[in-house]
Amino acid sequence: MSTLATVTPTTIDLRTIAPRDRHAMVFGRFDALPAGQAMQLVNDHDPLPLRFQFDDRAPGQFEWAALESGPAVWRVQITRVGMKALPAAGGSCCSGGACCG
Repeated sequence: MSTLATVTPTTIDLRTIAPRDRHAMVFGRFDALPAGQAMQLVNDHDPLPLRFQFDDRAPGQFEWAALESGPAVWRVQITRVGMKALPAAGGSCCSGGACCG
């Protein structure tokens, strides 16, 4: 008989953290997550700006799932997935070739 270990995601209540510190703290926690692990965020507003930062900063490295959508509380789960390889820059001088299109 085999048993699968389930890991309960860490829950971070952002409502208790100063707004100026929230995103840096979330990214610090995300960076420490092993692939396959998740964290849940509880917030007092729609975390869409944070989602845009994740899209920009960690493309292909996360899954975002809305668990609760207001009006008083928003909850999302962010799961780290394995990194997807970026294409080689091919002699580009900047941003891994992203700016040279």
